[in-house]
Amino acid sequence: MLGRRRSGAPVDLTTTVGSLTLRAPVMTASGTAGHGDELSAYVDLSVLGAVVVKSLYPEPWAGNAAPRVHETPAGMINSVGLQGPGVRKWLEEELPAVIATGATVVASIWGSTIDDYARAAEMLRDAPPEVVAVEVNVSCPNHHDRNRMFAHAPHTTAEAIQASSVCGLPMWAKLSPNVSDLASIAKAAHEAGADAVTLVNTVLGMAIDPETRNYRLGGGGGGLSGPAIHPVAVRAVHDVYAAYPEIPIIGVGGVARGVDAIELMMAGASAIQVGTASFADPRSVARVQNEIQEWCSGHGVRSVSELVGVVHDR
Repeated sequence: MLGRRRSGAPVDLTTTVGSLTLRAPVMTASGTAGHGDELSAYVDLSVLGAVVVKSLYPEPWAGNAAPRVHETPAGMINSVGLQGPGVRKWLEEELPAVIATGATVVASIWGSTIDDYARAAEMLRDAPPEVVAVEVNVSCPNHHDRNRMFAHAPHTTAEAIQASSVCGLPMWAKLSPNVSDLASIAKAAHEAGADAVTLVNTVLGMAIDPETRNYRLGGGGGGLSGPAIHPVAVRAVHDVYAAYPEIPIIGVGGVARGVDAIELMMAGASAIQVGTASFADPRSVARVQNEIQEWCSGHGVRSVSELVGVVHDR
């Protein structure tokens, strides 16, 4: 049982995610902190576990038509469509700025074919040492399988991970919650070479304007994120950890407070990511990290690693 002691005691924030040791368990979530140092005016990026940049296609990608974001009562739906400069331009023009902040960087890639993943990953083979991992976003339509998401089946998830292995860096498979058996897909990703799994990406959603009788987003449907999906993320992390405790997990989904992050860690996550909260308050990621430290100090937790999966020990 976790004890309680006087607040202010030192807390070890370091955490291990697969083969990597990070200085802290808190990271930005891909797609919510731009491609570079956008949050550096508000947050000291060097104290975070890592900055996970927006997912990159091998070439520049225009994304979806506007409008791209719609606020919901407990979050937002986005249909940005993974707009980005492409891997090569990111390496040359955007990565240097985030490295200059002292941040640890995790690149993120996506594709619509297996070859897309391979090409994007190959471009990262010679990335600077500050890029410590590649998050492989497999929650994308597979043009070779009737636009079903790679992450919706174990074999297509495995194929994308195997193709991405040419990057030569630890890989994290970012998986979709919109499946019936997430644990089997996480297992397939891990067996294919993923060092860890990131759980979860957005939940499929849609908004329609009753006055215009039309979609509120230019892309039609989109991905729901924010507080509304936090219980979904907790359940996903919990169930994958319960089935395969040997698979390292990064938890993401509706983290806006330190206790949200702690809940995900108790479910089985070794680290967490803060995403949608940064749109309302760009200081959120740093505040969450501070709140984790304060909570641990006040509850007799000397190291955040003590929290990982504790609910399963009860």
